[in-house]
Amino acid sequence: MLNRRSFVLWKRIAILIAILFQTGFVATAQSISEGLRNEAGQSVTSWQADKYKNLNFPPLVTPLKSQPLEAPYHPITPRQSLRWFITNTIGPQTLAGGFFESVFGTALDRPSEYGPHWGGIAGRYGMGMTRVATGNAIEAGVGLILREDPRYFRVPDRPLKARVGNVVRLAFAARGGDKKFRPAYARTMAIFGNNFLSDTWRVHSEANAQDALLRTSEGFAGRMAANAFEEFWPDVKKLVFHKRN
Repeated sequence: MLNRRSFVLWKRIAILIAILFQTGFVATAQSISEGLRNEAGQSVTSWQADKYKNLNFPPLVTPLKSQPLEAPYHPITPRQSLRWFITNTIGPQTLAGGFFESVFGTALDRPSEYGPHWGGIAGRYGMGMTRVATGNAIEAGVGLILREDPRYFRVPDRPLKARVGNVVRLAFAARGGDKKFRPAYARTMAIFGNNFLSDTWRVHSEANAQDALLRTSEGFAGRMAANAFEEFWPDVKKLVFHKRN
């Protein structure tokens, strides 16, 4: 039963990822095409077009760099949105976090259908990763449509209380194409949607509304934890390497 559910689950995730890839690349191609025209609507010279074609874009597996809130804002591009999806789905932090979460669940034998053994770790890990992939696909895909920026914006020069407040606030708010912050509609849809949608392929003991709401609250808490890492880790890293030097 679990194998059949896993097959159906991964098939759905593959479809979502394919849609996101297609949307991202089409939008990226359109944005580059528009950049090859001047303000008068005329085509640029051939050597300028070649310059655009030979641009060295960062690899899609390269994480986006966090930006200070006070820095000049540049809206997220479709390609950057695709990079955000990939690195937040299969990045080292996500993979490691999912592994420890599955180990902890196996130690407690929750849910019990997976069992307290190595196979249970694999089952829980796979379920957790599909949840992450589904949520990120929804947030990135819907975010492209709503022009919602999923990135976190640091406030390193503010007092600690303000920085903590920024961590919490940006778990529920996101920057729009107009540079202003607004409720994170795509993120909310992603967290609620993926947790309730996953009830269709989860084991019986956790496929209910109560557990879905609990997972939803954990999803927002996880976003706060990720924000806190992006807010304070550069300071910690700078302090540690400064001491070593």
